[in-house]
Amino acid sequence: PAVRLEKAAPRAGPPRTGRRACRQRLRARHRPGGRVHGNVGSRSDQPGDPAGRRADGLDPGGRYHRSGRAGADRHRRLQEADISGITMPITKHNFLVRSGDDIPRVLVEAFHIAASGRPGAVLVDIPKDVLQGQCTFSWPPRMELPGYKPNTKPHSRQVREAAKLIAAARKPVLYVGGGVIRGEATEQLRELAELTGIPVVTTLMARGAFPDSHRQNLGMPGMHGTVAAVAALQRSDLLIALGTRFDDRVTGKLDSFAPEAKVIHADIDPAEIGKNRHADVPIVGDVKAVITELIAMLRHHHIPGTIEMADWWAYLNGVRKTYPLSYGPQSDGSLSPEYVIEKLGEIAGPDAVFVAGVGQHQMWAAQFIRYEKPRSWLNSGGLGTMGFAIPAAMGAKIALPGTEVWAIDGDGCFQMTNQELATCAVEGIPVKVALINNGNLGMVRQWQSLFYAERYSQTDLATHSHRIPDFVKLAEALGCVGLRCEREEDVVDVINQARAINDCPVVIDFIVGADAQVWPMVAAGTSNDEIQAARGIRPLFDDITEGHA
Repeated sequence: PAVRLEKAAPRAGPPRTGRRACRQRLRARHRPGGRVHGNVGSRSDQPGDPAGRRADGLDPGGRYHRSGRAGADRHRRLQEADISGITMPITKHNFLVRSGDDIPRVLVEAFHIAASGRPGAVLVDIPKDVLQGQCTFSWPPRMELPGYKPNTKPHSRQVREAAKLIAAARKPVLYVGGGVIRGEATEQLRELAELTGIPVVTTLMARGAFPDSHRQNLGMPGMHGTVAAVAALQRSDLLIALGTRFDDRVTGKLDSFAPEAKVIHADIDPAEIGKNRHADVPIVGDVKAVITELIAMLRHHHIPGTIEMADWWAYLNGVRKTYPLSYGPQSDGSLSPEYVIEKLGEIAGPDAVFVAGVGQHQMWAAQFIRYEKPRSWLNSGGLGTMGFAIPAAMGAKIALPGTEVWAIDGDGCFQMTNQELATCAVEGIPVKVALINNGNLGMVRQWQSLFYAERYSQTDLATHSHRIPDFVKLAEALGCVGLRCEREEDVVDVINQARAINDCPVVIDFIVGADAQVWPMVAAGTSNDEIQAARGIRPLFDDITEGHA
């Protein structure tokens, strides 16, 4: 039968979410819904939406995006743009639908591509005249993807070679990326780690993939990672890289990264393997299947009991004990942001979902909250999207309405997307916001302090000196409960007060010190060997007083 396509389209999500909020963040809110439950998220756009705003929501997760462009005959008219061409470099695939009869097939193909292989954003561009036309309905729709055959099964020979390298290693490290969470392989990761006794480091996107409370977890590596995690990578003789991409924030200066290590690199995307670091044993396949087969291979050859790592663990435990994550009081007596975030993590607990924007607050949230479960930590990762936290928390709360969701945001990021809270208030989405208000674009100010002789420029937001905006009043104007905390002794009480409110959004304006900095730190473009545990304190990984690698 003939079907009028636009009238047949179902309503999706809260009925009015598209009517209020800033459109570019409407994109971002659909991402975390898919991230927290592991399914494909979806969204629809209007024609001609500026490409930058639309592109912001096209993150690497499994996403379906339906775009309604202007009619096929409406060239150079209002809201006409080649959105297919604009988004082609940043999507896994995109479609331009030219006939209504193709829509059922294209939609099925889009969801299949988004969810299979390496999850990625797929855009379906449907011109207005096609969407308002008629098509012949048929079910089930067929798929025509002869060239799309993602390789999910690892080659047994490569898995066998990986097992041999593990058997010969004396200083191995499991270098775990976000692909382990996306690939639903966290249980297999824990089994592999406990079977072999190999230390584990989890990247910014993999926080929660391996419990922070586990004795084998050395924490997050990289620019603001733990000293123990960075030392483990630098002094290892074997990196077992699972679902990770060797990005610059982890490797530092690439030619000095893990100089003595051989590399096993497993990833579902062959383009990632060997892109930044040569892989001695490349394994293309689904990370869950890779780890499962690797465990079976290790057991078959009785390898786990033969890996000698006593000296390796003695060294790593020594570094971990000497250089734990820590922070001190603010010189002016103001509230410490690390203390706020640490207490929030303790009080909300491991069942909560934490979402962060970009900057110092993001790094402190990655460092000082203990993540015990996958999908309990959401951030934009390498995309570095300021303003991500509020719309992302919305998506997470809609997907998991019974879960406590906290957006940890900075006063800079918050001013980019706080208008989304109006939608939260109207639609009954009771997210909670911990606003780390230091009066500045904190990470930029930190770099200006460390590398530009304290020449501060374009970083003072006046949210301290003038209380413009007054975030408590702003929250109330947006239909939220607004709270403020300026003293350490009030932190626990105000967090508990916010947790008790579950019928509307809550914003806590934490007034924290402007001079707090994120440590440890590896300066951009330098070797990980140059890491500073705190300002002026540089660990010497091979110093005899700290143990030998």
